[in-house]
Amino acid sequence: MSVNGEADEPGWEVDPDDEWGVAVLTTVGRQLKLRREAVGLRAGDFGVAVGYGEDLVYKVEGGKRIPRREYLEKADQVLDAGGLIAAAWEDVKRVRYPKQVRELAKLEATAVEVSLYANHNIHGLLQTEEHMRSLFDTWLPAYTEEETESMVAARLARRSVFERSPAPTLSFVQEEATLRRPVGGRMVWRGQLERLLELGELRSVSIQVMPTDCEEHFGTGGLIEVLKFPDGTAVGRSEGAFNGRPVSDPKQLRILELRYGMIRAQALTPRESRAVIEQMLGES
Repeated sequence: MSVNGEADEPGWEVDPDDEWGVAVLTTVGRQLKLRREAVGLRAGDFGVAVGYGEDLVYKVEGGKRIPRREYLEKADQVLDAGGLIAAAWEDVKRVRYPKQVRELAKLEATAVEVSLYANHNIHGLLQTEEHMRSLFDTWLPAYTEEETESMVAARLARRSVFERSPAPTLSFVQEEATLRRPVGGRMVWRGQLERLLELGELRSVSIQVMPTDCEEHFGTGGLIEVLKFPDGTAVGRSEGAFNGRPVSDPKQLRILELRYGMIRAQALTPRESRAVIEQMLGES
């Protein structure tokens, strides 16, 4: 057990296919080892000083584990590094997020128009933290606590898209069934519905509900995402097209835009959708 009350765990494992992440951790780990050896501290003694086990000190120094911010700050103090080790957190914190999530967040951070259709769950950008955790807790095989924390942190970071200025145009279409499912229990469900109403008040955000009783449904192919950028380029993906891979070819994008446009046309208007969500909240 560490001095922080955590189970002798300084961080998370990095994806071996994440070349940039591996490079960051290798560099940070090497600097930690060089400074530790320069002051004559053995790994075991250093571990005691920062509150973690010797084996995990070796893993961090070997670039095999992602250190927590507290670990780097304590290491900085113990090694009298003058803030240089603690400053490494600015790069390390981005490695915590899976490579695919980082890339998606980077795209969302620069897009001027985002169009999203979700049919299995409420879209990640719209989820409350409690809703996220409830979803991750039901996954099989079960995620570790560290994996859950990493995914929650990554998803929360993506919500900065709502705070950008100038704000991008954000259009969401949600299946009615995803809104009626009381994920996490009644209180979590209520909080999620309130979050949807709150976001729906933003001038840059449009939230539409696709009624369950819609007979002709163009969204049976699954999730759709289309992001457009200031230079006129775009990227999109869909679970039911192009093997789910991101595409940027104009012909392929037109197919996704056509499908999304038809889905929006079938869904309730934003005003009608708000009334439905308010009704659900009243029934919850």
